[in-house]
Amino acid sequence: MKKILVTGGESRFAKVLKNIKTSYKFIFCGKNQLNINKPKSIQRIIKLYKPNYVLHLAGLSRPMKIHDTNIAKSITLNIIGTSNLVKECSQRNIKLIYFSTNYVYAGSKGNYKETDPVLPWCNYAWSKLGGECAVQMYKNSLILRVCMTEKPFIHKKAYANVMTNFIYHENLAKLLIKIINKKGVFNIGGEKKSPYNFGIKENKKIKKLYSKGEFPLKQDMNLGKLKKYLN
Repeated sequence: MKKILVTGGESRFAKVLKNIKTSYKFIFCGKNQLNINKPKSIQRIIKLYKPNYVLHLAGLSRPMKIHDTNIAKSITLNIIGTSNLVKECSQRNIKLIYFSTNYVYAGSKGNYKETDPVLPWCNYAWSKLGGECAVQMYKNSLILRVCMTEKPFIHKKAYANVMTNFIYHENLAKLLIKIINKKGVFNIGGEKKSPYNFGIKENKKIKKLYSKGEFPLKQDMNLGKLKKYLN
């Protein structure tokens, strides 16, 4: 049975992964067990479990404003921490799977392909792209630019004039297992629609918001590469 070491083992997505039935053996490590900013901590855990894959979920995401108010923390966790993992995985030829974000795209034209230029529109996305840069240097890797959220939809308000590709954690977990042996960059998400139209199916009380420039209007990705592989 192949083993997948999961950083950020206490994260929201990791909790969903724990309920997925698969032939892989997941090893979930929280920040108290595996500190991505301490190379010796990474080395110790890798030597202990000898994983075939490292699924990198650890990092800083919410609240989004923290990436503006505390850029040092954002850089330390999302860029330096990821770089530390890349170095250790590359030395041992361990497959690294990195969760990035669709926010690395500018959001000005939509239908973004993996080969399109990237231009993050917020500091969170810059920090995730910084991590991507390190992972891109290591060819035994898979970068997933995802647009995911919890189920049920947790937000009380959602944009009605923004296009994106939200997918629930549980559906993403199933997709992950199917593409885990691929390499390179994949856009991962659901059907193109506004956050409001996505969320209203689960929460009829959601109120509409309209972005006036504070959030890009065309954040949706082209999922052709993913669909071609799955078919």
